[in-house]
Amino acid sequence: MKFHRMIALSLRHLYLIKGSLPRILDLIYWPTIQIILWGFISKFFTMHSDYYNHTVGIILSAAILYDFLFRSSISFNMLFLEEIWSRNFTNLFVSPLKVSEIITALTFTALLRTLIGIVPAIILASPLFGVSLFDLGSALFFLLLSLYFFGITLGLFVTSGLLRYGPAFENIAWSSLFLLAPLGCIYYPLSILPDWLQVLAKMLPLVYIFEEVRSILVNNVVDYSNIITALQLNMVYFVAGIVLFYFAFYGARKKGTLINVGE
Repeated sequence: MKFHRMIALSLRHLYLIKGSLPRILDLIYWPTIQIILWGFISKFFTMHSDYYNHTVGIILSAAILYDFLFRSSISFNMLFLEEIWSRNFTNLFVSPLKVSEIITALTFTALLRTLIGIVPAIILASPLFGVSLFDLGSALFFLLLSLYFFGITLGLFVTSGLLRYGPAFENIAWSSLFLLAPLGCIYYPLSILPDWLQVLAKMLPLVYIFEEVRSILVNNVVDYSNIITALQLNMVYFVAGIVLFYFAFYGARKKGTLINVGE
């Protein structure tokens, strides 16, 4: 694995962002609007709901973390789609770059794109609504790490679909996380779901992450078993995502469809 090749691929996308004000504004705009919207919703619930009584920011904290997850996933997808839209896809795969180097470079660059968008929104949450993610304490690092891995995993699944089915699979890039959100129990506890849906929900790391967020903010108690379970599930799905990506890549190359992606 050559680090200079991975750095070169990352720099290609970072230069695109640096040289385009509309791209930077686009990265910042949506997370900021989301945080402001959910901030006012959160403020309303803290004033009129017994469940959130005296506990400011549970919904807003969940919204920030969910947006971090969404930006992680969509950033990975966007980097891949950029190659398709710019008709650089074929050049990417006929270059000396290995598949592992492409995945690593896109994973690192997706993190930078995510931070560009989410950090300003997080900063605004404190003066506007008095909510800080740092209230989660040391568990915050592991929660963000787990969310990021899941976001990248979804990105791997989507890009595998793009390799297999081409740009027709593009709509899934935008909707994949929304399909899982109801089972993720982002804004409500697991007990709200019907019993049969709870079984499915427990297969997702999102449930353990957001249950832990609520537990910390409401009870001031950290249950590391939830965090460990989420990380373990993420590792399983992440490995599965990499394997699927390799299968999709070699399958497309064998069938000769790889060169047609983006055309």
